[in-house]
Amino acid sequence: MIQVEINNKIITPFDDIDFFDLGSELVFNGRVRNIENKQKILGLFYEQYEGMALKELIKLSNQTLDRFRIRHLFCKHRVGEVLSGEISLFVLMSSAHRKESFEALQWFITKLKKQVPMWKWMILENGTRELVK
Repeated sequence: MIQVEINNKIITPFDDIDFFDLGSELVFNGRVRNIENKQKILGLFYEQYEGMALKELIKLSNQTLDRFRIRHLFCKHRVGEVLSGEISLFVLMSSAHRKESFEALQWFITKLKKQVPMWKWMILENGTRELVK
């Protein structure tokens, strides 16, 4: 089962998760740090290629399930302003054993950063923005 979302809302866990037959449930919360590229920041501003980002995230999620022995993949990614300390990315994977979940999560996040058309801008203390390279 795959569920993915991209929106500008505060991230909360998915409510309808029920994995009584699985031994591994791995959760990753990506939080915005208060320092980016050695600069103090207030947060990040995430921008997406509207429509294409969600399609690529769904495609990547399906590739992950095809490649690894994962039963469920849930992902939420925020766009817009995300302040330091807030969650910008939530990923949950479930599988029969932990090894599959750990390997799949590492692969998924690495590919997400390369394949899904999203950009992040640092929000500097003076309110200006700089693209994160």
